[in-house]
Amino acid sequence: MPGKLIAIVPAAGIGARALASGPDGTALAARAVPKQYRLLKGEPMLRRAVQALLADARIVQVRVAVASGDRWAAQALSGLPRTVWRACGGTTRADTVMAALRDAALDPDDWVLVHDAARPGLPASALSRLIDHCIAQGRGGLLAQPVADTVKRQAPTDTGNASVMVGQSISRDGLWLAQTPQMFPAGRLLQALESAGAGRADITDEASALERAGYMPCLVPGSVRNFKVTWPEDFDLMEKWL
Repeated sequence: MPGKLIAIVPAAGIGARALASGPDGTALAARAVPKQYRLLKGEPMLRRAVQALLADARIVQVRVAVASGDRWAAQALSGLPRTVWRACGGTTRADTVMAALRDAALDPDDWVLVHDAARPGLPASALSRLIDHCIAQGRGGLLAQPVADTVKRQAPTDTGNASVMVGQSISRDGLWLAQTPQMFPAGRLLQALESAGAGRADITDEASALERAGYMPCLVPGSVRNFKVTWPEDFDLMEKWL
């Protein structure tokens, strides 16, 4: 493998969808700990996500990008080998990853894995499968799962009807659900994010930035255990897997 392999974990958000709600249904954002620091079986979720990456010795360093003024990262990541955290987080995921890449000052032929802090269930076998595939193909890629359920597109909202209606059924043939890690040459990923300019708000993962630049990432089968903790009930489900 040319260059070295590092991992970046963007962890600058608060995870509003995972926050518990008050009696009026409003998220208790003011008093809540950001979801990446919520405990799963006694350890912060972020720590467990980093530990999943450290399971592969080919990753020489894990770099966690947090928000300026973050009060939890130092304790959450204390004692982990090959791990550093940097207060370089931006307002969007793409901004955070771009800042972390610049902060890391990588060579263009280094490889970078970007992994969600909210995917602590990443199996070592899935991580190894992604790295092996990308190295063998010399092409970036991402873990993903083929869509198994019937997909419905919501109809335009009717202000006079409180129900959400089905507007269209969509064929699931060829559809995949993107996971992380997503692995790309560092120089190519940074260039794609920089080229996106003001449109970075529409980039929800690293693969979409590369796709916008005309690159075709590889789809590598992931794992059901690697789901993203998004809603409040997902914490209980993840604890059952860990």
